[in-house]
Amino acid sequence: MSDALVRVEGLWRRFDVSKPWLNRVIEREEKQLLTAVAEVNFEIKRGETFALVGESGSGKSTIAKMVVGLLPVSSGTILFDGQPITGTTGVAMRTIRRRFQMIFQDPFASLNPRWRVGDIIAEPIHTFGLAKGAEAANQVGKLLDTVGLSAKDAEKYPHEFSGGQRQRIAIARALSSKPEFIVCDEPTSALDVSVQAQILNLMRDLQDELGLTYLFISHDLSVVRHMATRIGVLYLGRLVEVAEGKTLFRAPQHPYTKMLLDAVPDLAMSGRRRNPVEGEIPNPISPPPGCAFHPRCPRAMDRCKIETPDDYATATGRAACFAVEMEAA
Repeated sequence: MSDALVRVEGLWRRFDVSKPWLNRVIEREEKQLLTAVAEVNFEIKRGETFALVGESGSGKSTIAKMVVGLLPVSSGTILFDGQPITGTTGVAMRTIRRRFQMIFQDPFASLNPRWRVGDIIAEPIHTFGLAKGAEAANQVGKLLDTVGLSAKDAEKYPHEFSGGQRQRIAIARALSSKPEFIVCDEPTSALDVSVQAQILNLMRDLQDELGLTYLFISHDLSVVRHMATRIGVLYLGRLVEVAEGKTLFRAPQHPYTKMLLDAVPDLAMSGRRRNPVEGEIPNPISPPPGCAFHPRCPRAMDRCKIETPDDYATATGRAACFAVEMEAA
């Protein structure tokens, strides 16, 4: 059996952002498509945390939503434990769906304010027919204890809890269907720093205890360094580098990865040379030709303005960059 629990192959997602049909006819404009994700390939091994990082608009959350089925795929394939998720419906999808869940970014928006906490956590239990009545209530109480709350909190409403406590409730809800794989879409970005550490430590403890596999989405590199086994770096919808977590921070290969790491404050005051972040992410509706990063890249060459680089094996993982490819050769 393969160690890869989740495999993403040739994933694309395009959004139609055109004006209404009549406006286009009057103004003689063509359709406009926004490419949010382009030719993304990666796999997530059982028991590991694979993190996706990048600036806002790089396609991180779009990939997360496609993996759990909240967004349809324009093209490409997503496999879960060898079974395709893309195009699967009905009973087959229901059977697979119980095995993966999602923790959303905003704990204030992801919980129904009209439901008691016990009903929120019990919903997946009832939906997948895992337990009924007193047994389901008992499972809810155990889940609340597991995430550091009290079983008595099941009778309360979400507004009675702080942001960190609400995220614990969201984690309990994700665990209630007994999943193997959890997609974490920036689960701590809306929380205070001290609360972030508590939630991250809880997630790592749960991973060790329950053997969970995570897809972790974040723009905070310090959080990613704490959580990730492997890291994928996204730029304008494309995966530009993949490497082991510690290796990526120690020896980044792609110029964009180096730029992201240079933006992290040097709290150790090591005195290492740092390059300031220059430019901003281009408009995804009309991206630059060739390598999308070339307008901001200090190592750009003429070839970068024409051709889109393919990813290839490096000493630390994989990268999509002509300059890095020439160095390796």
